[in-house]
Amino acid sequence: MKKALLVVNPSAGGEKAQEFQKAAVEKLESYFDEVEVKETKKGGDARDFARAAAQDKLDSVFVIGGDGTVNEGISGLAEQDYRPKFGFFPLGTVNDLARALNMPINPKEAIEALDFEQTKSLDIGKINDRYFMNVVAVGSIPEAVRDVSVEEKKKFGKMAYLISGLKKIAQNETYHFDLEVDGETISVESTTIIIGLTNSIGGHEHFLPEANVNDGLLHLVYLKDKNLMESLKAVPSLVQGVSESNDSIGYRTFTKAYIEGKPEKHLGSNVDGDEGDKLPLTISILPAHLEAYCGLLD
Repeated sequence: MKKALLVVNPSAGGEKAQEFQKAAVEKLESYFDEVEVKETKKGGDARDFARAAAQDKLDSVFVIGGDGTVNEGISGLAEQDYRPKFGFFPLGTVNDLARALNMPINPKEAIEALDFEQTKSLDIGKINDRYFMNVVAVGSIPEAVRDVSVEEKKKFGKMAYLISGLKKIAQNETYHFDLEVDGETISVESTTIIIGLTNSIGGHEHFLPEANVNDGLLHLVYLKDKNLMESLKAVPSLVQGVSESNDSIGYRTFTKAYIEGKPEKHLGSNVDGDEGDKLPLTISILPAHLEAYCGLLD
């Protein structure tokens, strides 16, 4: 008997999640013998529901919600002894994981496109005791993301993050970072460090053109910008996509890193669009850790 759990964040997508819940349940019931639906009421619920489903050995866990809800669903399954297959119907502003998996970002189309025979292995990132599915950022970028209001997201969509990020970088507050990357020590002076798991970052699908959802690698990008002019010189490389280091951008792949900031600035991080731990950070990868449904675009 195949049983699935559907976790719904009723406040996601401007409270549109329930519009798609009925269609999602009907789709799941066409394949599973039993479909249980649970609605989140507070942060952490999706994670807890997914973890309980893993412990009960359900066949699959699906979520309807934005990037934060998707992150929680994945986090609930990560490092469990038994991990159900994972699926989601995107309702966020950015929907990076859907883009990386070549899924429709329209929830109605994503429900229709879901193919229960089509799955893909998915790498998961670990940051201290948390997990991420897409990106960790430290420095000006996380501060900029935190400054974006709900109204700006509604008005500009994913471009709101880019606009805010460029404004923040223009202020050019640089930080000194010491990194130990796969055993190699690197010192960096930069406004921003970005660590990505997939090609799509901030809704820009070619940000990391060499990254794949299951390549077993984390992708480190940092700006080489000690002043505003150097920050501006880095922008074209970010827009065009980063696949190698140049005079303005540092880039490399890795599997484990330790990051600390100096002097003793307790810099915060941004993890999949939400506030994360303060430095220091230990970041590693769990390769091919989940099996994800990924009904593809035509």
